[in-house]
Amino acid sequence: MDTGVRLREERERLGMSQEAFGAMAGVRKQAQLLYEKGERSPDARYLSAIAAAGTDVLYILTGQRSQSAPAAAALPPRARALLDNYESTDEEGRRFIERAADLEAKSTATGRKKAARGRE
Repeated sequence: MDTGVRLREERERLGMSQEAFGAMAGVRKQAQLLYEKGERSPDARYLSAIAAAGTDVLYILTGQRSQSAPAAAALPPRARALLDNYESTDEEGRRFIERAADLEAKSTATGRKKAARGRE
């Protein structure tokens, strides 16, 4: 896996389009596309901007996750496993996981409201 692929992974992890990500980092969509295709290398200013936005620049450049990368390491094992599964699936799989989580959260909230009304 090369730098461009890892850069795309990080952009997608943040849920940003190429255009929005590039703009946040001070480049046009075309430059972002070239970075992700591996046809152009980003400069230090770009890397600094994307680091400030929450990307793991060490991972992008080397393939090794930073020890201080997102607080995911502090998550309980089941939450970490869910996050790992989410990050390793394609866009369709991510949307499915998001919908399932939304439905479950709404169902749980509705059940709690009904239970609270029953105690009144």
